[in-house]
Parts: sequence; structure tokens; C-alpha cells
Amino acid sequence: MGHRDALLDGAKRCLYERGYAHTTARDIVAASGTNLASIGYHFGSKEALLNAALADAIEEWGDRLQESIRATRPRARDPYARFERAWTQIIDSFEAHRPLWLSLIEALAQVERSPEVRALLGEALARGRERIAAAFGGDGTNASATRTRTTGAFFQALLLGVVTQWLVDPARAPSGRTMAAALRTLNATLQPEG
Repeated sequence: MGHRDALLDGAKRCLYERGYAHTTARDIVAASGTNLASIGYHFGSKEALLNAALADAIEEWGDRLQESIRATRPRARDPYARFERAWTQIIDSFEAHRPLWLSLIEALAQVERSPEVRALLGEALARGRERIAAAFGGDGTNASATRTRTTGAFFQALLLGVVTQWLVDPARAPSGRTMAAALRTLNATLQPEG
């Protein structure tokens, strides 16, 4: 493993162990077995390295979750049951990745003052919209690009809202069952009156 990959791996471990706001360059060097100069050489700054590590960690979480959701999607014919199962998996994943979500919240607080953080997280959100739409059944073709963007944005808004509620108050955060019940209610409310 080269210094660049070792730095990314060490920074990801630091995000989980120390968080975004409390990770120092020395922490990353200790976790990666590299040196301070290699951070500047490969990434330009500690912040750029942490941003890249955060984006990678979120992508890795997304890969695992997408595979899990796709694997369970065909098992239930009822779309509400599929939706509930998928959201139960998503919510269950929060505990193992709590430090990642806390690091994301810490990084989001930097977007107003750091164009680099804004750009990196903006790109990560754009990729995330496509991936979550695909996990919930989008096909990713150009013909459905608008549908993928809109459904991905909807699911991403749900994800960020649910994870925020879960971080603050896990006992009262929505469950997969609650999410499916809400979707049923919304669907019934939006049906034209006959």
C-alpha cells in the first residue's frame, strides 16, 4: 500500500475513532504509518485528506447498503413491505456507522467557510442520489435520468432526516415500519377523491 492509500485508510480510521473536528494531522500520521509531509504532498492539507476519507467512507457504506437492499428487494411483492425492509436495513446500519454520520455532520458545518468541503460533499451527494435511487429500483439509464435525480433526492432527504433524528434521539427516531406507514398514509392522502 502506498502512502496515499495508507493516508486515506488512516484518515478513515480517525474519522471513526476521533471524528472530523477532533482529528489532527498527527493522528492521521500515527494511524497511517506515514509522515506529515506526505499529507501535503498527496492531498495538500489535512482537511482535503479528511474530506476525501469521508467521501470514501460514505461510498463504502453506500456500496454495502446498496448490495443489501438489492438482495432483499425481490423477496417481497408488496412495495410497502420492500420499502419497510430497506429502511429497516438502513436504520440498522446507523449503529455500526454512528461515528461516520457524526463526522458527516461535523463536516457539513464547514461548508459555508470552505469551498473545498462544499464541492467535495456536493459531489458525494450527487453520487449518493444516483446510488440510493438505484438501490430502490431506478435503472440508471439516461431515459430515466430525471426520475433517478428526483427519486434519489427524495430518498436522500429521507436518509439525512432519519439519520439526524436517530443521532439525536434513537429511541424516538422513525423505524422502517414507521416509514412504510407514513408512505401508505401519504399515498392515500395524495389519491384523487372519487
